[in-house]
Amino acid sequence: MSLHLHWFLPTGGDGRTLVDRHAYAGSGGTAGAAPAAGIRPPDIEYLAQIAKAAERLGFEGALTPTGTWCEDAWLTTVALAQQTERLKFLVALRPGLISPVLAAQMAATYQRVTRGRLLLNVVTGGDSTEQRRFGDHADHDSRYARTDEFLSVVRGVWSGAPFDFDGAHYRVAGGLTAQPPDPLPGVFFGGSSEAAGPVAARHADVYLTWGEPPEQVARKIEWIRGLAAREGRTVRFGIRLHTIARDTAADAWAAAGRLLDDLDEDTVAAAQRALRRSESVGQQRMLALHGGSRDGLEIAPNLWAGFGLVRGGAGTALVGAHTEVADRIEEYHRLGIDHFILSGYPHLEEAYWFGEGVIPLLAARGLLPRTAHAGPVAAPILLAGGR
Repeated sequence: MSLHLHWFLPTGGDGRTLVDRHAYAGSGGTAGAAPAAGIRPPDIEYLAQIAKAAERLGFEGALTPTGTWCEDAWLTTVALAQQTERLKFLVALRPGLISPVLAAQMAATYQRVTRGRLLLNVVTGGDSTEQRRFGDHADHDSRYARTDEFLSVVRGVWSGAPFDFDGAHYRVAGGLTAQPPDPLPGVFFGGSSEAAGPVAARHADVYLTWGEPPEQVARKIEWIRGLAAREGRTVRFGIRLHTIARDTAADAWAAAGRLLDDLDEDTVAAAQRALRRSESVGQQRMLALHGGSRDGLEIAPNLWAGFGLVRGGAGTALVGAHTEVADRIEEYHRLGIDHFILSGYPHLEEAYWFGEGVIPLLAARGLLPRTAHAGPVAAPILLAGGR
């Protein structure tokens, strides 16, 4: 099966550093303040540059995050859809913060407005502090039980006929959309806890994992496949990784080292304290890869855990020469990973490093769909004889 490559839209800000991506100098985040050195605010013009670059380079889609420090994923991406032609948007959706019937209607409208470019990233939430900011006081396992019901309602409403549901979290009588979405958006879903696995097995089209070493990813795939088989379903698999790909391995590791140079010990310690409070099992697995230490951050060949010293969520990167990064992607693909959701700081420049350096290699190996645009096509050089 071919690979599906996706990039990332930094709707919480971007820059040349991992530190204080959301902070603005002297403002505490006040709108209109000048960005701090190396920090880029997530204005629509900059995000459009990234989206257009991703489309031009051959990425199929782009993930948008959700949370306190992000622009709204739905509004931002529907605006960006007007400035792109083919790029799909993997829009983060939080069950529990919106009616499932309304979410189904929004998805149907989105598909019509964008001519079928919506994918859904269902984010149950692993941080109670973050959830409470949005008025959600459910505990970890209850959130997954609610997500199970939420997705049952969404898929039921998409069936095209009035849908009834009577559960612990939702009661719906005759829910429907005026027109079901066409095509149905693919549902991406992640979660490493015992509560998450059965939800993925019942509802996910693509199960997402953060970038753990290959042997750990293989065990996750086996776990979800087994649960899905009991439900009479098959699930595809995706992985979320950062990338630092360069012409040489030395250049790539030097770029990784420069990111570490910005991180003083107090910054790392404060970030680790905050991340350890997360209820997310996936987050705890990310933390265990490095233990808060700068030593031994290459936890598998070309897999670097430096991002996770200060960044929540995806905390690992593929680092190396373009060929090495392509090799690692092929290795994960052999395990069963089809969707690769990638990112790097800054996202505009790193899209070009990967798109011009790695995508052509993957295409040459026959790993991309034949319709994929493997990097920008160079204009022919015209030689004129005489004057």
